Amino acid sequence: MQGTRLQALSILLRSVAATLRITIPTVLDVYRGTYRRETADRRLRWWSSRLLDLVRARCVVVGDPGVALPHGRPLIVMSNHSSLYDIPLLFVAMPGSMRMLTKKELFRVPIWGRGLAAGEFVSIDRHDHAQALKDLDAAREKMASGISLWIAPEGTRSRDGKLGEFKKGGVMLAIQTGATIVPVGIRGAHEILPPKTFFNVRLDLAPEVHIGAPLDACDYTLERRDELLAVIRERITELAGLK
Repeated sequence: MQGTRLQALSILLRSVAATLRITIPTVLDVYRGTYRRETADRRLRWWSSRLLDLVRARCVVVGDPGVALPHGRPLIVMSNHSSLYDIPLLFVAMPGSMRMLTKKELFRVPIWGRGLAAGEFVSIDRHDHAQALKDLDAAREKMASGISLWIAPEGTRSRDGKLGEFKKGGVMLAIQTGATIVPVGIRGAHEILPPKTFFNVRLDLAPEVHIGAPLDACDYTLERRDELLAVIRERITELAGLK
């Protein structure tokens, strides 16, 4: 069902309100020294459910995210990315403390950027190679502390729902940290709200999160990173129904 412009505006304003509702308390928790990761996890899942409820979307999870995942190993979730709604869908579908590896520019957004930093999200500077290496070191530390990272190998949202070119940074991080990679295919999020639009919201959809069998990056070396990247792309293509 196609929403009206008035409905779209209402959804946008309520989504902003929900974002502020979790952002401001998290920033204050860090300022007061009372931040707890478990609290941030609960807020993120509440926020994700709220955003999906606003567009009346029912998240359908296909597969078990806990199958064959080794304990005490770094974990990286990799998926296709074609809509802002990929984010709440993944936070609803995946267990544990998951955070995005996202671009540096988002951390400069007033209030929200502070919330991202306070909530242990990880930034990466794509325009400064030396800083990018430092950012990847910070990502490794977060993973070592028990946070799983969500990485979109395309680096940005697809404009047409098709898979774009995959970047190598996430694969290199996985190999260097000996991480387990969980490939995920998201279906239907692009139809809720395509990129570069605000008023073309569709309601009452049932987007699907297809969770694939984990891959062990320890089976690969940096010299074989292209091989691993090809395997991940093939898995995500199949899971996202893009084959």
